Amino acid sequence: MSKKVAIIMGSDSDLPIVKGAITTLKGFGITIEVHVMSAHRTPEQVSAFACTARSNDFGVIIAAAGKAAHLAGVIAAHTTLPVIGIPCTSTSLEGLDALLSTVQMPKGIPVATVAIDGADNAGILAAQILSISDEKVAEKLEKMKKNMVKEILEKDERLQTEIWWKM
Repeated sequence: MSKKVAIIMGSDSDLPIVKGAITTLKGFGITIEVHVMSAHRTPEQVSAFACTARSNDFGVIIAAAGKAAHLAGVIAAHTTLPVIGIPCTSTSLEGLDALLSTVQMPKGIPVATVAIDGADNAGILAAQILSISDEKVAEKLEKMKKNMVKEILEKDERLQTEIWWKM
């Protein structure tokens, strides 16, 4: 039985981005919990969640936030579990602010950071972490990788049989 993955959003406005991680993790059969907690507006709740995450059977925490994007770092400061940060697009700086806030962590407080709005990859990375101790998840990841290879080879074959581009 695999550990759970927590997905914490700094705001419910991050939900359209986070849906990629939710869908990805569900596709691997991984149990998830999704919450809205703010590093700035609900710091006590964030701290309490992070401090008890391991004892509540979580294996990985994904934190999605935009703008100042301190959520992943605050969570990582309160747990020894792997934390994956998703920097989310903001209207002012198109997510660059969140990317820099998420990736620039001080020594001792690592946060694995995916691309701006990269929720699908956050879900895959969480699954890869859990696959270390869960063979079923590992098998599903292997199947996903094989399907990606098959899809690319099929696209290349179609491209090679097209004449229009050779003209």
